Amino acid sequence: VREAEGAREPALWLVGTEESLAKMLIDNFTVKSPNVTYTDGFIESSYKYSNTKLTSADLGNGKSAWTVEPVESQYSFKTDRKVPKLGIMLVGWGGNNGTTLTGGVIANREGITWKTKEGVKAPNYWGSLTQASTCRVGAVNGQEVYTPFKSMLPMVEPNDVVFDGWDISGMNLADGMERAQVLDWDLQRQLAPHLKRLVPRPGIYDPNFIAANQEARADNCIQGTRQQQMDQIRADIRDFKAKSGVDKVVVLWSANTERYSELSVGLNDTEETLRASIAANESEVSPSTLMALACIDEGVPFINGSPQNTFVPGVIDASVRLKSLIGGDDFKSGQTKMKSVLVDFLVGAGIKPTSIVSYNHLGNNDGMNLSAPQTFRSKEISKSNVVDDMVNSNSLLYKPGEHPDHVVVIKYVPYVGDSKRAMDEYTSEIFMGGRNTIVMHNTCEDSLLAAPLILDLCLIAELSTRIEFKAEGEEYHGFHPISVLLSYLTKAPLVPRGTPVVNALPKQRAMLENIFRACIGLAPENNMMLEYK
Repeated sequence: VREAEGAREPALWLVGTEESLAKMLIDNFTVKSPNVTYTDGFIESSYKYSNTKLTSADLGNGKSAWTVEPVESQYSFKTDRKVPKLGIMLVGWGGNNGTTLTGGVIANREGITWKTKEGVKAPNYWGSLTQASTCRVGAVNGQEVYTPFKSMLPMVEPNDVVFDGWDISGMNLADGMERAQVLDWDLQRQLAPHLKRLVPRPGIYDPNFIAANQEARADNCIQGTRQQQMDQIRADIRDFKAKSGVDKVVVLWSANTERYSELSVGLNDTEETLRASIAANESEVSPSTLMALACIDEGVPFINGSPQNTFVPGVIDASVRLKSLIGGDDFKSGQTKMKSVLVDFLVGAGIKPTSIVSYNHLGNNDGMNLSAPQTFRSKEISKSNVVDDMVNSNSLLYKPGEHPDHVVVIKYVPYVGDSKRAMDEYTSEIFMGGRNTIVMHNTCEDSLLAAPLILDLCLIAELSTRIEFKAEGEEYHGFHPISVLLSYLTKAPLVPRGTPVVNALPKQRAMLENIFRACIGLAPENNMMLEYK
């Protein structure tokens, strides 16, 4: 199907079966435009980026006259079409998230079905942005046409991923899956032969950074100094890459939440001081920081799925200098994801949230580790900052320095296991002094929500390393090593210095989708639909 001849916008060639078009979902398309070139190796696009420039003139008496000027810049994008064989190494591979994701991918790859009391279930990737969501690409005869997110650009197929990783528990993944109590028993039974032969590599254990109740698990640990531990991690990455035959590796931290590390001059404030501290075996260098720096030195993307301050200034300096991707922090899977949608809606509707109280209880190992005050504090910080940019966007509602009361509580209740309960109360001021209260109860399988996010983080991180772009007069270069593209999937997005932090979920998704669209020469999705007005 092609748009009408003479259309001012580039034509879309939509390729799909009759059935797929009837459903208005296409899994393959080519952009026909003088601004887009397809070769065997690359997709190249020329893209006009529209923005605004603001200037002000002082009128005196504290008043200013503002001018808003539309500006346009020309960018070129180049995406490598060769999809690599990808290896994902998980820190905490034997835990709930690691066993759930690995088992889920195997079930999808092998087509394993299983029986439950509701009937026979089939594997899927629901909950994954890349695998189970769609993007609008146009319309045919008034019918909206969508494509899978994963079809926008050449992306790794999840069923082809090779897994490896580390864990302070030496339990094989079949036993770890049984311990986690996440997947249905009939599925566990069929996955066990596949998972039993998968055993995590020894991990870095430091009881000073996690709850004391984790000691019983710690039977599979790398010994030696911090420098020796970091060297072993680097050797493990090289060993996995050589033995598995993968082209690229992405490492993701899905292990225990650590307490915050101390930040101080001479300890970790620069790359030089951090490396010196590691060489001196300083006790305040955390395991996650060692993992991150080891990955940076190996040129391997590292993603932090927990809330601690893994990325101390010295790590960020190393990442920027060596142009090695880092991203984080903390998976955004349930309560915080809902919060980043609801508060954005309320503030955008001119309603003033004044009190946000969030309560959680869960019974998995994450909950047990978070029962320690020092590790809970890391999670509390991560969860509490999520509304800041939305509040700051509306000074009609909030005076300078004003902020909603925001309280986060997490309790460990062993009985509920991985089935986390989240309860939220949002109190807002409305018209003429009125008040509105929204109460929400959310029951979620924690690891079944987190596992698809882990997959998305790794696949998008890998894809982003195959995209280069440039402004006029520049040479092609990659994205900034601190990956803002991963913001949609994290509670506390890590951004380069001077970059605005965006937590509002719709804006985060739009950013990611529109960058993908730019790579294939399509305009941002603006929802104006002027052709129907």
